[in-house]
Amino acid sequence: MKTKLFVITPPFTQLNTPYPATAYIKGFLNTKNVASVQADLGIDVILELFSKKGLVDLFEVSSFRFEVSSTEISDNSKRIFALQDEYIKTIDAVIQFLQGKNPTLALQICQEDFLPEASRFAQLEELDWAFGTMGTQDKAKHLATLYLEDISDYIVECVDENFGFSRYAERLGRSANSFDELYEALQQQPTYIDSILISLLKTKIEAVQPTLFLISVPFPGNLYSAFRCAQWVKENHPEIKISMGGGFPNTELRSLSDARVFEFFDFITLDDGEVPIEELIFNLENPNSNSYKRTFLLEEGKVVYKNNSLKHDYKQAYVGTPDYSDLPLDKYISVIEIVNPMHRMWSDGRWNKLTMAHGCYWGKCTFCDISLDYIKVYEPVAANLLCDRMEDLMQQTGQNGFHFVDEAAPPALMRALALEILRRKLAVTWWTNIRFEKSFSADLCLLLKASGCIAVSGGLEVASDRLLKLIDKGVTVEQVAKVTRNFTEAGIMVHAYLMYGYPTQTIQETVDSLEMVRQLFEAGILQSGFWHQFAMTAHSPVGLYPEKFGVTKATEVIGTFANNDIDYTDSTGINHDKFSFGLKKSLFNFMHGICFDYELQDWFDFKIPKTKIDPDFIFNALEEGNDFNTKPNAKVVWLGGKPTVEHFTKSKKGQTWEMVAFVFHDKKESFTIQTNKNEGEWLVEILKKITVSSGKNYTFQEVKNDFETELEDFELFWYSKPINTLREFGLLVL
Repeated sequence: MKTKLFVITPPFTQLNTPYPATAYIKGFLNTKNVASVQADLGIDVILELFSKKGLVDLFEVSSFRFEVSSTEISDNSKRIFALQDEYIKTIDAVIQFLQGKNPTLALQICQEDFLPEASRFAQLEELDWAFGTMGTQDKAKHLATLYLEDISDYIVECVDENFGFSRYAERLGRSANSFDELYEALQQQPTYIDSILISLLKTKIEAVQPTLFLISVPFPGNLYSAFRCAQWVKENHPEIKISMGGGFPNTELRSLSDARVFEFFDFITLDDGEVPIEELIFNLENPNSNSYKRTFLLEEGKVVYKNNSLKHDYKQAYVGTPDYSDLPLDKYISVIEIVNPMHRMWSDGRWNKLTMAHGCYWGKCTFCDISLDYIKVYEPVAANLLCDRMEDLMQQTGQNGFHFVDEAAPPALMRALALEILRRKLAVTWWTNIRFEKSFSADLCLLLKASGCIAVSGGLEVASDRLLKLIDKGVTVEQVAKVTRNFTEAGIMVHAYLMYGYPTQTIQETVDSLEMVRQLFEAGILQSGFWHQFAMTAHSPVGLYPEKFGVTKATEVIGTFANNDIDYTDSTGINHDKFSFGLKKSLFNFMHGICFDYELQDWFDFKIPKTKIDPDFIFNALEEGNDFNTKPNAKVVWLGGKPTVEHFTKSKKGQTWEMVAFVFHDKKESFTIQTNKNEGEWLVEILKKITVSSGKNYTFQEVKNDFETELEDFELFWYSKPINTLREFGLLVL
């Protein structure tokens, strides 16, 4: 029997771009000639719900609430219900606009008399501030997003309290040590959103007729829907085998023991999915093989974990290129929810998602799940193969934007990728996650920018050198400042992940951390940030060895279902929750370039100590001069074009000597340099060799040796005015 796979992402992840897991799996299955169909049921449900027919049904279903007891309904929902004809009239046009198919509607939306407005529009006083310098399209996207969020608020209050655009019933999946609450929810009648989901799933299952149904569950907010999908297939097509994989089981279900889970699923696989899925297929086609890779299943009423396959996981070179076919790429909707520039990139525009390397090259941060394979097993992909995959995806999707979803992209690989992109003359836009390490020199940042890099995000975490050392981040605040400056000056946006409430963090350190963040924004070297409260996870060094970090687990009991987030008490006894509002409010203002002169105390409604950080700490860190010691093995690259060269003679006090003038043209301007004849002739030849398109990388030592075969005083020439001018226009040392 030939296996046919149906691979889905259940509701909801992102509205603007598919979550890549199913595309990765389909790309791998292509290399094995295994037939598969994929679907993103999240976007399918949203488009069904947010349509003219969907809203007619929605208002019809919710109308009984108003008939039975309107006193319990908020004024906001009453307003939306009263304006239902306006919502029904405008919804299809708005969705098309957000899909990029109806750009002229922006002019209507920005008139602010086209869309019905409810409570979300109360924040509009900030709109000119946020979008004053932005165009009509962006402002209209933001207004259209508020309009959708108004409808979402109505759904939550009047139809389904679990609804959310990028998550559904997330509460049931987050830290669900016991399966009881989720199991109980699944015994209830399907909700209105469930009924839409099941209707779409029914159509797809009947069309595909799979033998194996794979459900990828990346987040807690996908878990409930995943079980609903599995439940319906089990009840209506018991012959189809069902397996769950993805980020949620990989981190949360590693100690699963509740047999009731297998009333819904036949298998749950962990970590990289390629070999586990390959073995499931082999088992279905050869029922007596009993060979599994990292797979939970039920035997004689008990949950067993089998990892008896002799197959090794595939190297990254052999997993294939992600395949986005089957997904409705032209139907995803771009929204602008808030004015945080990095969060805006997450939700606006469609990105092809790729990975530069499997795992994390650093792999030491003590809050991170570094004991799990998805972090621990580090394996980079060669730059030329990455570029091949990028070209394949551009051809397949018609999109040239890439989000590299690495834990932390390795600087050396980023350099190699940038050079390969430039060699191939690809016009691409890309961004990724990094560590703020000193390898990101000013020149490397300029190279990344030239290749199409527009943004990076990285963990500053707690901006305190003591805590960064405890986290084992391998960076200092001073180093972060220099790196963020290098990115900013190259024109690459920088987003910082910020953390508060790390074990043993004092109130003084929280205040000092905020002051560091204030100074980074005031210096203009951070453009975006987000504060996260520390969470202790079972697979991190803090979770595995809490005693080393001054914390105590609330219980040693391991859940029978999910087991990742751990309750704990910190030896400091500080309630870090109370800092949340002040940290986030101050950051919102700093991102808008205002309120730097406020006292830190002004952000909090309780007494905090004064900061101990020098008010010029970041300024002084950035003042330190550059180190002119160039490493001999550093690569020298010329990004500019071929100059026009003229020889001329210069005279002074009766002496004449031959000179060379170079005229260069870059995208914005033209510039000229002059050298003596011998140095000029050498420069003509070396620029040909080190140009980015030459294919060979020359080291600084090789360039120096080349110069010294015929000329003297290389250092004198290298630090001269002509070379300094070239350094400003694309002569890079990497």
